[in-house]
Amino acid sequence: MPDAVDLEVVRQMLPETPYGKGVREIKAPMVLDINSCEGMLVRNPQDTAEWGIFYNGKANPERQRFTIAHELGHFILHRDQRQSFNCDKESVYSGADTIRVIEREADDFASNLLMPGDLLREWISNQRIDLHVLSALAKRFQVSFEALCIRFIKFTTQRAILVYWDNGFVKYEWRSSSAVKTRARIRRTDDPQEPLPGTLAADSTVEQEWDGTEMSAAIWCPEEAPHMKLREFKHSYTTGDRVLTLLLLESAEPRSWDRSWQDGESSDSFDQFVSNGQLPVR
Repeated sequence: MPDAVDLEVVRQMLPETPYGKGVREIKAPMVLDINSCEGMLVRNPQDTAEWGIFYNGKANPERQRFTIAHELGHFILHRDQRQSFNCDKESVYSGADTIRVIEREADDFASNLLMPGDLLREWISNQRIDLHVLSALAKRFQVSFEALCIRFIKFTTQRAILVYWDNGFVKYEWRSSSAVKTRARIRRTDDPQEPLPGTLAADSTVEQEWDGTEMSAAIWCPEEAPHMKLREFKHSYTTGDRVLTLLLLESAEPRSWDRSWQDGESSDSFDQFVSNGQLPVR
């Protein structure tokens, strides 16, 4: 199983690399006592060759580690744009356009640093996936279970869908590339979306299902053939009304995209990406 990245070594070595040009030191991360902020990256106004990282000391260790990696991402990618970065989790979803973009870029950097794709892909390709396997990987990488599950969706070759429920409604949905290619998506019934009847997600008597329960894929995904199956996994968090659902569907051939509605040769940028094989990952 792969080992976790040593962020302290990364922090100390960065100023000596081309990525740290013009910077003498990144100070050791310090606790930030502000509830509304997950982390900060700040340039010393009295010494422009020095930067500092701050993190929320009330967050769990995995969140603190991701925040520090996130701020290192800002240091490498964005420090020429601003003198300071004040980061909170919601900025990724609801911040102004520019802020949302750089926050997502820093999140992507942190994910790549903490959970290298080549190592993750190699490990999961030789495993029968369940939540026990993903939890063990999260502990090995020293990241949150949620972060590892999102990363799994990005690198798995399986048809997989990850859904995060907050207070009984969908907060986000991620689909693997093979799920996108086969047009596997969950049934939409409401806005905001609630758990579907007949699923573990909708069953309040089942808090955890880490081994997976097999069921008809059509219960979740309306375009799946009647004979297709999936395994549904469920993780309920101990704080707040939050649930993580993982769906692993049986293999299927990619499905052609219906363009019968198009007039002549007209197409938008999305269709051009699809035609070039650049399918979206959601």
